[in-house]
Amino acid sequence: MINVLYEDNHLLVVEKPVNIPVQEDASGDDDFLSLCKAYLKEKYNKPGNVYLGLVHRLDRPVGGVMVFAKTSKAASRLSDAVRRNAFGKQYLAIIDGPVSPDKSVLKDYLVKDRSSNTVRTTDEAHGKYCELSYSLLAQKQNRSLVQIDLKTGRSHQIRVQFASRGMPLLNDQRYHPHPEKGQIALWASRLSFVHPVTKKQMVFQSYPRPVSPWNVFEESIYGKTGKEE
Repeated sequence: MINVLYEDNHLLVVEKPVNIPVQEDASGDDDFLSLCKAYLKEKYNKPGNVYLGLVHRLDRPVGGVMVFAKTSKAASRLSDAVRRNAFGKQYLAIIDGPVSPDKSVLKDYLVKDRSSNTVRTTDEAHGKYCELSYSLLAQKQNRSLVQIDLKTGRSHQIRVQFASRGMPLLNDQRYHPHPEKGQIALWASRLSFVHPVTKKQMVFQSYPRPVSPWNVFEESIYGKTGKEE
């Protein structure tokens, strides 16, 4: 069942579940793009293939709000907005340990090793620039809830930038030096952009379910938003 947050003739805004790849990959598992196409095909009884443009991505283990384009014109304009960093992308994350300082802007250059599907920091000459800002929302049980505003959208960016500073995300199986078993504590919570056709400012929000590990910060996350299970 696809959780649709908004839909019109140009856009499909949905909540991606955790542990589903956005696109078809080597695993052969169901991918979210295909599931959304199937949803549209069934809803509108469309014959043949359904067009749905992929505008941005989320890592497989990460859930949260995503937008797809239902027309090629919308896809082109939204993709251009992504390239211009005109998308507002906000995340919630739980850091395994304290965060210092409470607020900061992280700037790095990243390079991807495609053979191992991992990313690391490097120097300017060899990497792609990335930037994010974060603020501490709460600390409990030696864990830190942070709100992240993503300036750029590099692969594994949030996970690598924090891990490289000794602040790995909780349950990050790839970049935490000693990860616990469990779902990575990273969620795409807010997406804002200008509608590609109407030019109206669009804002969408999504929150992780109040289960472990998020329920430790239930008041900080859901109390402020009025979100209920």
